[in-house]
Amino acid sequence: MKTVKHDFEENSHPLAEVDGNSPTPEFEKPQHHHWKKPLSYLGLILAGAGVTAICLRLIPHSQSLPQALQPGLEVTASQPSVNSTTDSNPNFITAVVHQVGSAVVRIDSTRTIKNPNAAIFNDPLIQQFFGYNLPKVPSQEIERGIGSGFIIDSHGEILTNAHVVNGADTVTVTLKDGRTFKGKVMGADSVTDVAVVRIQADNLPTVKLGNSDQLQPGAWAIAIGNPLGLDNTVTHGIVSATGRSSSQVGMPNERVDYIQTDAPINPGNSGGPLLNASGQVIGINTAIIQNSQGLGFAIPINTAKKIAKQLITTGKVNHPYLGIQLITLTPEVKQQINDDPNSPISVDASQGVLVVKVARKSPANKGGIRAGDVIIKANNQPINNAEELQQAVENTATGNNLQLQILRHGETLDLNLQPKVLPTNHK
Repeated sequence: MKTVKHDFEENSHPLAEVDGNSPTPEFEKPQHHHWKKPLSYLGLILAGAGVTAICLRLIPHSQSLPQALQPGLEVTASQPSVNSTTDSNPNFITAVVHQVGSAVVRIDSTRTIKNPNAAIFNDPLIQQFFGYNLPKVPSQEIERGIGSGFIIDSHGEILTNAHVVNGADTVTVTLKDGRTFKGKVMGADSVTDVAVVRIQADNLPTVKLGNSDQLQPGAWAIAIGNPLGLDNTVTHGIVSATGRSSSQVGMPNERVDYIQTDAPINPGNSGGPLLNASGQVIGINTAIIQNSQGLGFAIPINTAKKIAKQLITTGKVNHPYLGIQLITLTPEVKQQINDDPNSPISVDASQGVLVVKVARKSPANKGGIRAGDVIIKANNQPINNAEELQQAVENTATGNNLQLQILRHGETLDLNLQPKVLPTNHK
């Protein structure tokens, strides 16, 4: 489960290089016998810390799409459908659990990483000061993650979060009936946090996918997953809001308009389904805000379906990008800029997005966008915030033209840009 913090990170992070060539001081070697016993305890502690528990965040594969993702086809579980009129069915949550629970799986993943403690004990200064009889610390450690997922195809395709399986060495899928399978990551897209895992099995129970575009705040929301490793845990609440942007949630590097719900979501719920009162999947549970209650977020299932199709077909997703940093031009931002005597620009636009930075050799740079420009239209549609422009870019196929109307020093300009494929190392 991702935990969203309030100290948000910016879209670009310049790297600072540190020169570590300072002279190494010489120490008089102390008596070793005073340190042996405490160091042995320290070594045991550090070695024991080599196994940690976390949630992790592609192999091109060509095959027919799962039934749930094929146009015009709906996949249902073998249990009877749920009465959508909850007033006549006071136990509708129980009915949803019976219908969908068998198609919700637990996903355990592991990956091997470098042990930072090993570098400490190999430091010449540490060895010189404490002596060379230091405990042996493994150079690598194992990270373990627990998440959830749900079966969308009876032959073994499973939807989950990218951060649950991304970079994993092993993936193990456990069904509700106790069967376990080795999972293969067919593709993981960190931009939307959607992944598809496949297991070798047939005649599996499946879910039915709903239509997240029709969601309204106040609708019932039911979450099934494996929080803290407690399999098939059920919580419920309502849809608190829809269309929460990635920047509002605290993940500016992602491109999702999230569903907000007050259905309790905990670590381990990541990748599990968010369901409506009819037992249809409306979202993938993905994030919580640290130190808050009643604030959970899910990826709309319509977004997940679109990404999953590409992952199953090609193993990856090509997202278009322009290479600019933006800020929505609110009245407060406009006033701060115009009231600053040291500001290199003045803003006359009443709406739009202000270009703060343009990446070198990016599509925006090649297309003539400059820092200080205000983008007011994209493909002849008004732009009121950064999310609307991002959506316009996302809807433009790479290589196609994106028409932008900008304001620069009081002059209106029309530019044609060609978005390119977002580099995989953008984060």
